Amino acid sequence: MTNDKRPLVLHVMYRFDTGGLENGVVNLINHMPADAYRHAVLALTEVTDFKHRIKRRDVEFFALRKPPGQGIWQYPKLFKFFRQLRPHIVHSRNLAALEVQVPAWAAGVPVRIHGEHGRDVGDLDGSNLTYQRMRRVYKPFVHRYIALSRDLDDYLVQKVHIPPGKITQAYNGVDTERFYPAPGGTKTIAGCPFDPALHWLIGTVGRMQTVKDQTLLAQAFVQTLQLDPTLKQRLRLVMVGEGPLRAKAQGILETAGVADLAWLPGERSDVADIMRGLHAFALPSLAEGISNTILEAMASGLPVIATAVGGNADLVQQPDTGVIVPAADAQSMAQQLAAFANNPEQSRAMGLAGRQRVLSTFSMQAMVSTYQGVYDQQLRQARST
Repeated sequence: MTNDKRPLVLHVMYRFDTGGLENGVVNLINHMPADAYRHAVLALTEVTDFKHRIKRRDVEFFALRKPPGQGIWQYPKLFKFFRQLRPHIVHSRNLAALEVQVPAWAAGVPVRIHGEHGRDVGDLDGSNLTYQRMRRVYKPFVHRYIALSRDLDDYLVQKVHIPPGKITQAYNGVDTERFYPAPGGTKTIAGCPFDPALHWLIGTVGRMQTVKDQTLLAQAFVQTLQLDPTLKQRLRLVMVGEGPLRAKAQGILETAGVADLAWLPGERSDVADIMRGLHAFALPSLAEGISNTILEAMASGLPVIATAVGGNADLVQQPDTGVIVPAADAQSMAQQLAAFANNPEQSRAMGLAGRQRVLSTFSMQAMVSTYQGVYDQQLRQARST
């Protein structure tokens, strides 16, 4: 690889595991023309088997196994690593990986890019002053910022004081050849106890952690059945994912006596098939950037109920492709679940409109083109200085 003339992009993140941010990296690497750039992935903590989702064979993976806390003690190791690997571009993502920009600068990396993909539970609305100050500290070391939503773009300008001219907004793209509506109607999900011909399935997919707030969806499902008891005959809940909220959500359903109307199988690798087995998709998150799962649901022809956080309203156009409800509001979510289930034809029309919106605005080709354009432009500028 040392004689390879293609520029090397090093993608840096805290951990390379199942998640929307990481899925975006996978999609970018898999779909960018192979003759344009080489790619490598550095996880500050660990790289998991999620790496096998990357189909290219020329991608290297590195794990720093950093202990929790401030990573300044890792700077010598990172400096040495950058000098040995000699990437042309270091592209860090989110605050947890922003600290690598300093050793990348010290090691002479020509182009340094940072992406903001969303917020965590410690800074749901972007008001955390410590996080704002930390981002300002690293400002001089970053050539270009990429924001995944208008919300994050505004945050960088207003709170971190990044000049608008240094920010590119880049929506995630979705693989519309992998995620598409089920031909002939909703299909049975492997292992699922519910029949889509008899039941109406509302589902969600994602890491079951606090920021994703799946317990709210469990509460909303219970309230929906209380609002309209006739829905017990056909409304069913599917919650795919693993994490600490899985047991809590299960407990809520069991306490309400409706656990037999829900299916929580844990993590699954057949997400595209699961989407084709649903009638609607719900995202109850407390914070988001640009949600890959919303885009995948829309590409699969599903109407979407999502919370009013991050870039969700950038994706879901009310009332054409779905609805936006307040975050942490189980009652509002329940009312919309009932409305969707009681109007299946209208819900189906929303889903088809969502599919068309993805094809026109959120294609994988558009995303790759944006990122490749940023890489090309920054490299040209670096070579001219």
